[in-house]
Amino acid sequence: MNTIEALKWRYATKSFDKEKMISKEKLDIILNAFNLTATSYGLQPLKLLVIENKKLQQDLVSCSMNQEQIAQASQVLVICIETVIDKAFIENYFSLVKSIRNTPNTVLNPFKNFLIDDFEKKSEKEIKEWSVKQAYLALGNLLTVCALEEVDACPMEGFDPEKYDELLALKAKGLQSILVLPIGYRAENDFMAELKKVRKSLSDSVIIM
Repeated sequence: MNTIEALKWRYATKSFDKEKMISKEKLDIILNAFNLTATSYGLQPLKLLVIENKKLQQDLVSCSMNQEQIAQASQVLVICIETVIDKAFIENYFSLVKSIRNTPNTVLNPFKNFLIDDFEKKSEKEIKEWSVKQAYLALGNLLTVCALEEVDACPMEGFDPEKYDELLALKAKGLQSILVLPIGYRAENDFMAELKKVRKSLSDSVIIM
């Protein structure tokens, strides 16, 4: 499929085939796509949990508005944000830039100092709102890559983040769950699979100036 055909093919899968598992090769593509997602300033304030323990997936159903896709999926991806974005976090990013690009400190320091100063002025709420936006960028990228790889997915906001955080021990990891994405292959009896996609016409959604 080309890109547009793949995007027409994808839909929010309501029922997964429990017997069909995603290959390691395809899963690696999806995980690398997450890591390559664009984020503001390149800071990557995100981590991705990959859940493939079937008992844990079943336990998460009750925290996910009883949506059975969580238990049925090959894997459940949980997009999380870092709970602390501080001076040390930003300095670690610039150390990584230096190690990969060998950029001189005279070039890096002005931007690094600007970011440290900017984030120190932000409230915890502002930093969280900024981080959450990065999570949605990652979700959009994952959905597109899954479609191109012919892997089904169902983006979910309908879950209890506090219960996820508790069950997955995220607080100890310095993380908060933001979005959930079960992935796998659609069940043959998923009634949504054959429905026509409902979208505005291009002329209603795009303005060319």
